[in-house]
Amino acid sequence: MKVKKYVAENMQEAMKQIRSDLGRDAIILNSREIHKNGPFRIFRKKRIEVIAAVDNERPFPRIGIEQEPHRRNIRSKMDAGTGTKTDGDMLVKEITSLKNMVANITHQSTEVGKVPPPFRALLTRLSKQGIHDGILDELTDFLFEKYYEKGRNVSESDVKTYATEFLIEKLRSISFGGMDLQKKLVMCFGPTGVGKTTTLAKLAAYAKLDLQKSVAFITTDTYRIGAVEQLRTYAKLLDVPVEVCYTANDFQRAVNQFQSYDVTFIDTAGRNFRHSEYVHQLNHLVDFTRDMETFLVFSITAKEDDMSEIYEQFSNVPIDKFIFTKIDETESYGSMVNIPLKYKKPIGYITTGQDVPDDIIECTVHTIVNRIVGE
Repeated sequence: MKVKKYVAENMQEAMKQIRSDLGRDAIILNSREIHKNGPFRIFRKKRIEVIAAVDNERPFPRIGIEQEPHRRNIRSKMDAGTGTKTDGDMLVKEITSLKNMVANITHQSTEVGKVPPPFRALLTRLSKQGIHDGILDELTDFLFEKYYEKGRNVSESDVKTYATEFLIEKLRSISFGGMDLQKKLVMCFGPTGVGKTTTLAKLAAYAKLDLQKSVAFITTDTYRIGAVEQLRTYAKLLDVPVEVCYTANDFQRAVNQFQSYDVTFIDTAGRNFRHSEYVHQLNHLVDFTRDMETFLVFSITAKEDDMSEIYEQFSNVPIDKFIFTKIDETESYGSMVNIPLKYKKPIGYITTGQDVPDDIIECTVHTIVNRIVGE
């Protein structure tokens, strides 16, 4: 067993040092606050001292009968001609003391070195949610810091509160929220089957019915059978105009035609995201230099690796925000943390069913974190 002492500004920093030095299997044997005097001892800076260990699978040096001759040889050589205690004595003493210390704290290793019981339910849940290991490691360090600050007296409810605090802070740099109502064009795009047309209809219904905006539709989805009729049905229900565009000229004409409307919602064809020509067609058909807000639509039920591939395929298209659909079809929400953090893009909305105009929620950081943590 390898045992080392660390001094750091806080437990989180100490855990980083321990993981870097001893690895993920390291256990905490003991921790305590210490104070370092400042200039003229006026300021006393609080720090934390942590003793950690890792079992490197090499037997600890045994001080016993078979070691005694070697021990006597060290002592006789080091003591020769001095008559005083030597480095040999000190070495043997330190080894013996270290062995005793390890024996005395072995019972603590089982409780402290592993994840404390209040952590287990939450960390198990987040792992099942698919939260990335790097984020889980940071969260675990943060929870350990709180754990020792509170003298190991924390409940599962406390741990949920701390995890919520950590995730909110982690996502703070990303500005979640709905449509930018200063934009006159709103477009949804993404792979097939994610519910783009239905989602677009929900956004249009919200703009017209709740915000009292004048609304129009444009569709470039002439590929999927029934797509135009689906959007025309929604347009009829909302009593708004719709234009079908086959070419770039059609698109420019439709945009100009609806210039007097507050918001024009643009539907696009869903195609196999692995075919890059779809993105090229989209770039050729749609004028992205216009004053437009764009939403890349994901299904939360998709594999996260596929989501990353989808993003990379569309990376040549301006992407303002994400929309996650089909939230009602799963209880695994980790992608709503991982993907925004990976690409530094916010989620605008999540959808929770097929009903129009209902089943859509404007996304906030609390919306995500509450679902992840389980509030």
